[in-house]
Amino acid sequence: MTKTYRVVNRFRFTVFVVLTIVILTTAVNFAFGFNTAASLTKTDYMDVQIVSGDTLWSIAQNYMPSDMDTRKAVYELCQVNDISASELYAGMTIQVPIYH
Repeated sequence: MTKTYRVVNRFRFTVFVVLTIVILTTAVNFAFGFNTAASLTKTDYMDVQIVSGDTLWSIAQNYMPSDMDTRKAVYELCQVNDISASELYAGMTIQVPIYH
């Protein structure tokens, strides 16, 4: 014996179907990562070899744009390389962002 369903209220049924589709679409987007944001600009990096006497401050002044605040540039260098200013030593290679 098969059970048959009868639509009593057409508006309520339509709202139910639309909400179900929206919820399923959202769930699929979250599950498969379709909602990840991509950066509008891709940052390129240059490797810089540290020599004796180099500081993050001097590297920031030499390689970062002149209109950028040096403190912000030092902070960005620390973030990109996952280091603090005191962890810089000769022979180390760090990545410096290139601004176009």
